[in-house]
Amino acid sequence: MTVPGTDVRHHTLVVLVENKAGVLARVASLFARRGFNIFSLAVAPTEDERFSRITIVVDVASAPLEQITKQLYKLVNVVKISELDPRDSVERELMLVTVRADVTARSQVIELVNLFEGRVVDVGHDELTVSIDGEPDRLDDVEALLRPFGIVELQRTGRVALPKLEHDAPSLRPVRRSA
Repeated sequence: MTVPGTDVRHHTLVVLVENKAGVLARVASLFARRGFNIFSLAVAPTEDERFSRITIVVDVASAPLEQITKQLYKLVNVVKISELDPRDSVERELMLVTVRADVTARSQVIELVNLFEGRVVDVGHDELTVSIDGEPDRLDDVEALLRPFGIVELQRTGRVALPKLEHDAPSLRPVRRSA
């Protein structure tokens, strides 16, 4: 899938699996055994406690997407696999980052974080820890802008994604005016 403005090497797969012990280990083991590269991985239970949703961003340069999905379907606990086109999905990620921010730089860092609708979650003498969530590309931008201040530690959650909702208006029936 070639999508303008995205990295065509990466594809987002949403794998619905039974919510049982060891399922994530089997999925990760499959990727390791086959030499498939995982760019991002996030997993959590769904609205139905019997299932978990694994969002995997895969590097298709390491293996064709079709081969990856065939191997995943061989796992007993896999219920459904969907590929999400970035144009038709909502993707989010969370980033926690500790940045050097002495007295002279602190207000600049806070202003930058506020610009990206983030928030300061911890304050030290010469450092700030901030939390920012949003689209992965947006977090890449924030990270690049914070680098000159000095990143002490950084952790990103990995992408989570859902299909976009239908935005077409429902059909309306004409209303007759009464005389």
